[in-house]
Amino acid sequence: MRVVIIGAGECGVRAAFSLRERGFEGQVTLFGAETSLPYERPPLSKDVTATPKAIRNLDAYLSAGIDLCLGQTVDRILPGARQIIAGGQAHSYDRLLIATGARARQVPTFADCLTLRTAHDAAKIMASLAAGAKVGIIGAGFIGLELAATARRLGADVTVFQNGPQVLARAVPAQIGELVAARHRAEGVALRLDADVVAADRTSVSLAGGVRFAFDTVIAGIGSAPNVELAAEAGLDVANGIVVDGNFRSSAPDVFAAGDCCSFPFQGRRIRLESWKAAQDQGDHAAAAMLGNGATYAKLPWFWSDQYDLTLQVAGLFDPLRAIHSRPAGVDGRIVFQIDDQGQLAAAAGAGPRQDIAKDMKILEKLIEKGAAFEPALISDPSTHLKSLLKAA
Repeated sequence: MRVVIIGAGECGVRAAFSLRERGFEGQVTLFGAETSLPYERPPLSKDVTATPKAIRNLDAYLSAGIDLCLGQTVDRILPGARQIIAGGQAHSYDRLLIATGARARQVPTFADCLTLRTAHDAAKIMASLAAGAKVGIIGAGFIGLELAATARRLGADVTVFQNGPQVLARAVPAQIGELVAARHRAEGVALRLDADVVAADRTSVSLAGGVRFAFDTVIAGIGSAPNVELAAEAGLDVANGIVVDGNFRSSAPDVFAAGDCCSFPFQGRRIRLESWKAAQDQGDHAAAAMLGNGATYAKLPWFWSDQYDLTLQVAGLFDPLRAIHSRPAGVDGRIVFQIDDQGQLAAAAGAGPRQDIAKDMKILEKLIEKGAAFEPALISDPSTHLKSLLKAA
C-alpha cells in the first residue's frame, strides 16, 4: 500500500511516523512546500532566534523510510485516478492524507501588514522588534498577544488593537481574558479595545472616524484561513475546512484530511481546531484510520499560550450560554470552568504562574476526560484539593 501525505507540518509529520510506529511497511511519501526540514510553529511567536526547531531530524526520516519531498508544491489531486500531481509528475496513492494546514487570514484593507505563519514570516517580524521600535498589532488573539509579549521583552513600544471588548474572546471566558489583559497593561502594552480598525498598512493603523496611528511596523494577527483549495478543486466537500467524518475520511474514497485544514464532528457539532496538540492527535488518529482502525476521534481539545511568565491553558470547549464558575490558582492565578447539562465538568481554563496552572489544569483535564460530575461549589472552593476529586472520580 502506498500512502501520500500532503503537508509537512505537525499533523503530516505525526501521521507519517505514526504509520511506521503502527507497523506499516508500505511506501510513505510526505510532500512539503517549504524547503527546510519540517519545524515547530508555536515557538515562532515567542522565540527571537532565527533558527526554527525541527520536528524531527533528517536521520529520523531516513531511518523510518519516509520519502521526504521538500520544496514541492502539489498542484492537483485526482481522486478518480488515485493520483496527485506535483512538479508536473504524477504520484499514485492507495491512501491520501491532506494536512495542508492554514494560512494567516488577510483582508484587502490590511494587505501590506506583516503576518505570521512561517519561519520566513517570523524572521521578518523579529527583525523589526528592536528596542524602541513602535509596533502596532491588530488582533488580540493568541498570536497577537504572544507577539506583543515578545516585542515588549525586546524593548519595543507596543499597541494592540482589538475590535471587541475582550482579549482572547474566542478562546476563553471574560475572567481569564481580563487577567491576561491586566498583565499586558502592567508590562506596558497599550490595549485599544473596541477599536474599529478600517485600514492598515506596514506603518500605520487607521480607525473609524479618521484617527490614524503611525508605527515602525504593523502586524496583523486576525486569525487564519484553512488551506482547502486543492481539496475544493478535486471536488471534495468543503465548509470551514475540508469536511471529514469522525475518522477524518473526506467525501472522496481513500482521501483523508486532518489538522488545521479540516472540520470534523465533535460532541454534536462540527468544529475546526488550530492547535499544536490537535494537529498531533489528529495526525495519529488519521494514520490509524488509514490502516483500518474504526474508532471515532474523541480527543479533548487543549490549547496553551505563554506570555511573559504567565501561562494560559484551556481544556475542552466553552459554551457561551452556560454559567462560568471560578477558583483561585496559586499566586495571582485564576481557573474558570463549566459544568454541562448532565452535571459533568465540560471545560476549564487557567491563567497564572506556570507551575500552579499546569498542575491544576492537568487534573481538571483528566476529570473532563473521565466525565466526572461535581457540584460547581465544590470545585470553586479553594480549600478543595483537586487531587482528591480525581481520586473520587
